[in-house]
Amino acid sequence: MSADVTGGHLPRWKKDRASAHAQPWKPAVSRRLGAAGITMAVLGAVACSADSGGPVTSASQPSAATSAAAPSSAMPSSGAASSLEQQYEQVVSRVLPSVVQISTSEGSGSGVVYDARGDIVTNAHVVGTATTLQVGLASGGKPLAATVVGVFAPDDLAVIRVQAGAGSLRPASFGRSASVRVGEIVLAMGNPLGLTGSVTDGIVSATGRTVSEGQGSSAVLISAIQTSAAINPGNSGGALVNLAGQVIGIPTLAAADPQLGGAAAGIGFAIPSDTVTSIAGQLIAAGKVTSSGRASLGISAQTVADAAGQPAGVGVAAVTAGGAAARAGITAGDIITALAGQPVASLAELQSVLAAHKPGDRVQAQVSRDGTTSALTVTLGSLTS
Repeated sequence: MSADVTGGHLPRWKKDRASAHAQPWKPAVSRRLGAAGITMAVLGAVACSADSGGPVTSASQPSAATSAAAPSSAMPSSGAASSLEQQYEQVVSRVLPSVVQISTSEGSGSGVVYDARGDIVTNAHVVGTATTLQVGLASGGKPLAATVVGVFAPDDLAVIRVQAGAGSLRPASFGRSASVRVGEIVLAMGNPLGLTGSVTDGIVSATGRTVSEGQGSSAVLISAIQTSAAINPGNSGGALVNLAGQVIGIPTLAAADPQLGGAAAGIGFAIPSDTVTSIAGQLIAAGKVTSSGRASLGISAQTVADAAGQPAGVGVAAVTAGGAAARAGITAGDIITALAGQPVASLAELQSVLAAHKPGDRVQAQVSRDGTTSALTVTLGSLTS
């Protein structure tokens, strides 16, 4: 499977530059967590003080009558709390049997039963390089053997299929992530830290996030759902579910605090279900993706460094014949230093810029060749398997 921008060696004539390669720049990239195979997005934190910045004013104490009335108007009634609890129970009972544990020789993660034929959708990094896998059901029993149907690394998605026993699987219901609203209550279901059939709750904190997995991964999540539901190692590939019992995303990343070096509580990301169903459907039908909706340059490339060892651009190792870069006149050995008006000092930065565009967009690429810098107009292509 080819990817839009993959690691590779630079041409031999640039050997002196290649020998000084920096690893892809990671000022705010991600790191993987243990054997469970989940990736952590490392995000910069904005410091906030307790003071809101406005003047602090005093308020009078409410009267006894007001205090007595406050609980009934501000606090949910026991009946409302009971109703919400019942909704939780119903959703868990309905969806959890569709969430499985996926084990490989490298670790374990989660997956969601996609259809009655035994297809299961999960993260590409959960599958890794494995060709055979074991699927554990939430109900227990003997694990089912499975094989890989297809992988699409740019979206960090994969589909596997059980070889026998599909009748014991319960397909999940997938909702439309385009309809997800900030503030919705959601549940994250999976197998964190090997604890099978675990559930955490939270809300949708934001939508439309673009998050680079980094650490050598080619995946840049676009339109990702941010959630406060706890996502831990092993949740990766599981289900983010709304209170209608619909899967609206696949939990994939949990943020880490770059200053403290640990998890940043309440910040996790899920691949939106609209992306999941589109990519999974293509992988099941053809074993590859022909229409991702993502922009592509059609190159293999690697971050290059300057004399001081600092990231200085993206060195083009090869171009796809007939691809966007080739049509624009970009050749192997060129160094891309900016795209669409944004500097790109590293491969990760180039991937993030591409993630913000669509196939067919016309953008300017700043290219260095033999010490001369020029601007080339590129009509972006479509990223495929």
